[in-house]
Amino acid sequence: MPPENAIERSELREEYTQFVGRKLLVMLASLLGIVLLMGIATTLGSADISPAEAYSAILARFLPGQFQTTEFIDTIVWQLRLHRVLMAIFAGMGLAVAGTAMQGILRNPLASPFTLGIASAATFGASLAIILGAGFVGGQYLIVGNAFVFTMLASMIVYGLAKYRGITPETMILAGIAIMYLFSAMTSFLQYVGEAEEVHEVVFWMMGSLGRSSWDKVGIIALVTCVCTLILMKLSWDINALGAGDETAKSLGVNVEVVRVICMVLASLITASIICFTGTIGFIGLVAPHITRMIVGGDHRFLIPASGLVGAILLLGADTVARTIIAPVILPVGIMTAFLGVPFFVYLFMKRRKGYW
Repeated sequence: MPPENAIERSELREEYTQFVGRKLLVMLASLLGIVLLMGIATTLGSADISPAEAYSAILARFLPGQFQTTEFIDTIVWQLRLHRVLMAIFAGMGLAVAGTAMQGILRNPLASPFTLGIASAATFGASLAIILGAGFVGGQYLIVGNAFVFTMLASMIVYGLAKYRGITPETMILAGIAIMYLFSAMTSFLQYVGEAEEVHEVVFWMMGSLGRSSWDKVGIIALVTCVCTLILMKLSWDINALGAGDETAKSLGVNVEVVRVICMVLASLITASIICFTGTIGFIGLVAPHITRMIVGGDHRFLIPASGLVGAILLLGADTVARTIIAPVILPVGIMTAFLGVPFFVYLFMKRRKGYW
């Protein structure tokens, strides 16, 4: 091997190591930001506790001999606040990962679970349960079950319509827009015929809230989000290939339709498992991937997990602001994500680098 080639290869390896290192550093910084924000969010409420006391109460469960806490602080942290904080983290992570996957397979910067009709279907399912009392499951899970079932139903309809005309980004986006307007119209009809109290409950559900969190719900969201994210990361090379166009991806051996359908189903499953418990929380799945793409680039091996971490920061931060901005009144987090998301998204649009997408 000529010496020049060996030197060139050594330089390329060094550049690639630095390339990967910068992305891992961004993810590590995001993870530290989540831990810091989690401690701050856990202290907020009617009972004042310090971040140190909050961290001690959390760590005392895992290292009882190393950290000390009191029964009062332990109750405040573990029974009242921590499950809401973790729900914000995993919900933000899931919505961001779902948005990243959809933008990747559809090659569209405006693609997200909410612009493709999935959220509209969940809202219709919840409205059906609240106003008419009709659903697929009974009891306390009526609203949750309806929202989940109709979310998955919408994704299947989008797939069916796209399959009829060929599964391409254009057909899936058009099918999603049609489904969005259909379920929005049906929700409006239910609101028109519903009683005032029922309509009020539907509107509150549509605003999105983490106030209905519990450890069981956190466990479900965390499990679905983590499993689906791992599968999407395994498909990251195929998603990267789709970014170069369907023909290029096919020439590289990618089964374009299968990858697109699998990613669509996984993104829908993540979204369904979250919004059936939280209601509609917009902009996280749309804004978080754009923020992350500007920082770490478009390689989905790093973009998917990094977007999840950024989404967790955004939703936890929005919920923290919603709980404190006009305390003791707690704003629905969906309102706060819209207030924060719209101007920030406009800023990204105005300042974005050419060709970053």
